[in-house]
Amino acid sequence: MSPYLLQHAANPVDWYPWGEEAFAEARRSNRLIFLSVGYSTCHWCHVMERESFENEETARLLNRHFVNIKVDREERPDVDRMYMLFVQATTGAGGWPMSVWLTPELEPVVGGTYFPPSGAYGRPGFPEVIDRIAGAWAEDPEGLRARAREMLEALAAHASPERTEEGFAQVAASDLARRCYLQLRRSFDGEFGGFGDAPKFPRPAAVRFLLRYAALPGVSPSDAAEAVRLADITLRRMALGGMNDQLGGGFHRYSVDRFWHVPHFEKMLYDQAQLVSAHIEALQATGDRFHAQAARGTIEYVLGELRDAGGGFHAAEDADSLAEAGATEKREGAFYVWTLSELEAVLGPEDAGFFGAIFGCEPNGNAHPGSDPHGEFDGRNILIRRLDDAEIIRRFGGTPATATERLGRCRALLIAERSKRPRPHRDDKVLSGWNGLMASALAQAGMVLDEPRYTEAALGVLTVLRERFWDASRGVLLRSRRAGVSGGAGFAEDYACVGAAALDAYEATGDAAWLFWAEELQTALDARFVAPGGGYFGAPGDDPSIKLRLIEDHDGAEPAASSVAAANLLRLGRLREGFPGEARAGTVIGAFAPAMERVPVAMPAMLSAWCEWQRPAVRIVLRGSAVERRAFARPVHARWMPGRTLLHLSGPADPICSGSPFLESLANAADTGACAFVCEGFTCRLPARTPETLAAQLDVAKDR
Repeated sequence: MSPYLLQHAANPVDWYPWGEEAFAEARRSNRLIFLSVGYSTCHWCHVMERESFENEETARLLNRHFVNIKVDREERPDVDRMYMLFVQATTGAGGWPMSVWLTPELEPVVGGTYFPPSGAYGRPGFPEVIDRIAGAWAEDPEGLRARAREMLEALAAHASPERTEEGFAQVAASDLARRCYLQLRRSFDGEFGGFGDAPKFPRPAAVRFLLRYAALPGVSPSDAAEAVRLADITLRRMALGGMNDQLGGGFHRYSVDRFWHVPHFEKMLYDQAQLVSAHIEALQATGDRFHAQAARGTIEYVLGELRDAGGGFHAAEDADSLAEAGATEKREGAFYVWTLSELEAVLGPEDAGFFGAIFGCEPNGNAHPGSDPHGEFDGRNILIRRLDDAEIIRRFGGTPATATERLGRCRALLIAERSKRPRPHRDDKVLSGWNGLMASALAQAGMVLDEPRYTEAALGVLTVLRERFWDASRGVLLRSRRAGVSGGAGFAEDYACVGAAALDAYEATGDAAWLFWAEELQTALDARFVAPGGGYFGAPGDDPSIKLRLIEDHDGAEPAASSVAAANLLRLGRLREGFPGEARAGTVIGAFAPAMERVPVAMPAMLSAWCEWQRPAVRIVLRGSAVERRAFARPVHARWMPGRTLLHLSGPADPICSGSPFLESLANAADTGACAFVCEGFTCRLPARTPETLAAQLDVAKDR
């Protein structure tokens, strides 16, 4: 069972899981359904549980008036997105915990997010809300049913984009890309990085778009440099801030302030994965090893703390934890924060002064009222890097080597001390889509950092997904697995993200089995999720409880399934002759062209795919043994060339040659020595016999 549902098992609220048993009881008793959606590492979900769901009187009201259903949004994103759309449409905001009241026919009546136990923060108290809704249902159930039905119909009418050829005709992808870049530049925080004011979210899809925009043909040198600068500063400030666990690595969910200082402390696997990928791409685009260090720190956290005994990675770690063994109440961030006296007790006064200066520690705590209006971190310090290497030397003397050694010693002592604290709860389910994102990040890092350990970790994750989550006979990928027990069928995002990881694994290893599996996953995605006119429904169409089958049109905390699928189709079309990937990618992109024209910044990942779809294909073919191909791959991975595809040829018998006259001709060339070909379309330059010659050819190709 879901860790989130298990957390609520002892509540006095009579919770049902989402399913026919609860629906039947609502119909039998003619009661509204109270639907509560959240996840096990969510801070405000814990707050509402303590205040309301553990309260006997509030539970009595809920049990008397409603059939109560608890849903883990990470296991059932289809349920979450369906009713979140309603909450956002009717309240103008969304978030978790999500609270929605439904008719017995599962049509939404009233919705919101967190409700306090008594009137506060401009919101009515939860018992008052319960009484009002129960009274309205008792007075006029048919009227509420009619209004709920009308709202659901209105949402359905606007939920699914339809492909129009006009979307392509009205504006070029390059023009939209510039508009997206300008929107991001206008909202950029020039002092602290990121986009907009508080709260600030990582937005890796936007950061990665900026890096791709800078590499587009026709972009002015000044705009290209500025786009890279915006991405670089945003990633850098996040990595130096309280958003990043400065001791143990790994990024928290988001910052409540504009300074990237005070975060909500949960650590989500999908954030780690996407931020690793963003730092790896920034390393390629800038050459700055800072990004390599940030990527490595995040990867080491994931490998060290989120591994599942059965393979793959756990979903998340909690925001809240006990401050010390034996404490009875959890606090947000308790595992991560330090008083100055705690630092001195571990490090001694001199080293505590050294470490505290570097990470902005203050006697009364460094979370000032603007970032901590409720005083949750009074007296405590959230580590944020304040001094760079040069400032450390200027202030404390020594050499870079001695300063690095001293700082490393302090870190090791504090990590050892922190390990004695109660660790935050870990949500130990393994989600296929999130593991796909992480496998991609590991494969990319393995290639660019030339780190075989990361490549091996990526292959290990994918092997688990292929062996334990994939039913080849039915073409079905499972969503989740926990403690050896598998969950239900996956969603479009699972197929798309695992498919992308399989493509990255092929690029990293040259093992054609990963390429063929990516093709199988794409075929299954098309069979189960494709929508009329293009794009992909998020959920399969075999669950009658899902009243709205949505097509996600926003690249948010995770990229939309259709955005990932469009990029996958484009790659498959350029890797596999005869696979209609490029044409199919155009159909998917066309479904979202009108939406992107209206708000380009809403779908930066899809817009990146559109730009690549319009560029001539650049194929780099490496021929030779595994060792020889790895040597040729190094200059490829050292360069930022978004949109290029990398193919491996071990020889004429390589499986990817089957059905490909283009690859057969390269494999059977008269000179059988190791070499690399840089091809635009199906026209190739003379073979490069050395990695150095290949590097020179790549520099010409990437500047076209």
